[in-house]
Amino acid sequence: MSAKALLKSGRVVDPSQDLDEILDLLLVDGIVASIGKDISAPEDADVIDCSGLIVSPGLIDVHVHLREPGEEHKETIETGVQAAVAGGYTAVCAMPNTDPPIDDPAAVGFIVAEGRKAQAARVYPVGCISVQRAGENLAPIGEMVDAGAVAITDDGNPVMNSGLMRLALEYAQAFGIPVADHPEDLGLSAGRHMNESIVSTRLGLAGKPNAAEEVHIVRDLLLAELTGGQIHLQHISTEFGVDAIRQAKARGVRVTAEASPHHLVLTEEAVEGYRTEAKMNPPLRTAKDVAAVRAGLADGSLDVIATDHAPHHYDEKESAFEDAPNGLVGLETAIGIIMTDIVSEGVIDIATMIDRMSCGPARAFGLPGGTLSEGAVGDVTVIDPDLGWTVDPNAFRSKSQNTPFTGRELKGAPNRTIVGGRTVWTR
Repeated sequence: MSAKALLKSGRVVDPSQDLDEILDLLLVDGIVASIGKDISAPEDADVIDCSGLIVSPGLIDVHVHLREPGEEHKETIETGVQAAVAGGYTAVCAMPNTDPPIDDPAAVGFIVAEGRKAQAARVYPVGCISVQRAGENLAPIGEMVDAGAVAITDDGNPVMNSGLMRLALEYAQAFGIPVADHPEDLGLSAGRHMNESIVSTRLGLAGKPNAAEEVHIVRDLLLAELTGGQIHLQHISTEFGVDAIRQAKARGVRVTAEASPHHLVLTEEAVEGYRTEAKMNPPLRTAKDVAAVRAGLADGSLDVIATDHAPHHYDEKESAFEDAPNGLVGLETAIGIIMTDIVSEGVIDIATMIDRMSCGPARAFGLPGGTLSEGAVGDVTVIDPDLGWTVDPNAFRSKSQNTPFTGRELKGAPNRTIVGGRTVWTR
């Protein structure tokens, strides 16, 4: 592909500039050179007809498990970024709960190098809050940021020590990065496997109460308020949690928060029949909680859609429900799920979807992209809003196939993914 690309006649939707109109977009040497009507193609430019398609700033997923190093049988950086670009994502943030964890500058450097080598989606490492994710001593945050970390989290291991979390929020401010937390009080949730409700009682499974998540959300919000640090709350799933974040934002607390597609469209009923592909952490909740998460996404209380892409090997998910790991692969189904179940139902419009999947993530983690303004990085996602397709895990580029959406008929899919002006995937 040449160093110049002209995307013609697409519906350019860029909430960062309040744009939603039929325009041309010119990319030169990896950046946005111009945007407007009837741009004439420079010599040797690739001209791409985008009639009937949506042209948006590249989608960014701030919560992805790439499993490398240590669990390459589930996913590698290479397969993970291939799944990302096939899902329309131009950048992903790699969670540090690997083996060994990403808790020092050498480990961060490894993720940066492997991400570059893969030459697909951009890979931004997220470092650990604590050494070995053990929740006892702060990891060397400054050195990890120097090596390329864009945030810190002990994702999967909630930081139970409030003093350590306070320290992390204070320290991270010196480097201008958010502290991301998986809100869960282990005292209320350990050894429990789904939402605590009449459904868990009927299935004979120990349930996690909403309070297990909410106690930590409230604590994190209070600590962010105390320190002035930026907290990013991951995969919010309860009505009370959404409202607590809404109120904290109104008070001026520096908080961003994410909704995952599965918490926007599935309820605990998906677990019926002991379906391990619907086993998540936090668990799928009630219809009332789902409605609240949708409302939070619509009003901006939740500013980010993040997949929490969590690949697992077939054998692991095939075990008894109590023994099976949590999570699903989400990169390749996100656009279709959100367009079919959230946009089509009028919960949010296309511009809000693009904001929550591109502009919002870029703002939350201070990343390049999230805009098609002149001079910005040439990361673009082209979406076909009318394409109907069926979820088939055998067609996934991810190494893993654990999804509760197998066989779902969806409408809306990525058409082309462009990173740094270069097409890295096309349908």
